[in-house]
Amino acid sequence: MTCRPILLAALLGLFASVAVAKPAVVYSVGGKFDGSFNEAAYNGAQRFKEETGKDYAEFEIANQAQSEQALRNFAQRGFSPIVAIGFTHASALAKVAPQFPKTRFAIVDSVVEAPNVQSVAFREEEGSYVVGILAAMASKTGTIGFVGGMDIPLIRKFACGYIQGARSADPKVKVLVNMTGPTPAAWSDPVRGGELARSQIEQGADVIIQAAGGTGIGVLQAAADAGVLGIGTDSNQNGLHPGKVLTSMRKRVDNVVYDNFVTALDGTWQPGLQVMGLAEGGLDWVIDDDNLRLITPQMEAAAEAAEEAIAGGGIQVHNITRDGPCPVH
Repeated sequence: MTCRPILLAALLGLFASVAVAKPAVVYSVGGKFDGSFNEAAYNGAQRFKEETGKDYAEFEIANQAQSEQALRNFAQRGFSPIVAIGFTHASALAKVAPQFPKTRFAIVDSVVEAPNVQSVAFREEEGSYVVGILAAMASKTGTIGFVGGMDIPLIRKFACGYIQGARSADPKVKVLVNMTGPTPAAWSDPVRGGELARSQIEQGADVIIQAAGGTGIGVLQAAADAGVLGIGTDSNQNGLHPGKVLTSMRKRVDNVVYDNFVTALDGTWQPGLQVMGLAEGGLDWVIDDDNLRLITPQMEAAAEAAEEAIAGGGIQVHNITRDGPCPVH
């Protein structure tokens, strides 16, 4: 007789753990309010919460070493799907995912091959090609800049597309390229970002794009302080310095998080590789009240024509991870 209450309590505990199971997101270094990559993911999670009324869990890693612990902790507690933001989670996810085969995982900007993992990659070079056109057309000095975060192929691919787009608009434009550093700390150093931007400004750059996560906040600040134009990435950063950010190239990480949460809820979630470019709506650039006066009709027309040509296959943007070294410098 005494076994029944114990068994009932155990069953109620099991049912309770199932009932509270919900999606989770693990951010990359730099914090969820980095104004860029992580914040885009946060916005997607918040949209899910607002539209469905269902909550989600989240964790902000301080360094790469915390990734495995965060992923494992959420999986052990029954969260699913668990969306890992950024390539820094790849090795940890490759270890954790096979240990929790019934848990759905997703990762942005890397590929982890497992039957319960959805990997989402972007053709960043397509979006950066388009904003490269805008940068070259907006420049009065004939020199523009690019400040990247961690020096990795993904960011070099981004830079190559930017240069290609700029040269398509002005074959003589000079493009300065700097990377912040070789480690994940390069994503969260706005002071260094500002220093690199000021150096480029001293060399004549009057339009500078940041592709550096939280570090990019310093890039945009330095550009605004110097009276030149910045270009934001990942999230819409036009409002950070209204009238001083030419545009923002959005990488729709928000949609990735939102779609993972929703499809897990409605039963349509699928593992495997998804590659998002202009044609798939994975990238875009922003015109709003904060930058409307900076974008001329000619600039808008040129950017839209390039978008259509890239999406339709008329323009093939060089991808260094697929096609080899960047053909322009």
